[in-house]
Amino acid sequence: MGITKTQIFDIHQNELAQFFKILGHPARIAILQYISKQNACICNDLVDEIGLAQATISQHLKELKSIGLLKGEIEGKRMCYCIDLDRWNELQESLNTFFNTTKHNCC
Repeated sequence: MGITKTQIFDIHQNELAQFFKILGHPARIAILQYISKQNACICNDLVDEIGLAQATISQHLKELKSIGLLKGEIEGKRMCYCIDLDRWNELQESLNTFFNTTKHNCC
């Protein structure tokens, strides 16, 4: 069996690509902005804030959770989400490293 395209890139390149892919949807950016401005976990009020259907919000939350940006707890039928600050800071550091090591030496 041949190698997949992602196998020819290092772990950091794959991680950044996945991060950008997940954040490539404006609804996910809006969700992160809203949650990051709250003082507590968010429970079921994203539908009114974002203006999308519950199923759509759930899918976006699942994607954000898949890269570790969100933590969630189940409380009965409610799911509460908040930013995983450790992962948030880790990804911020990765982005800073990526942008700070890029040379700007073209025309």
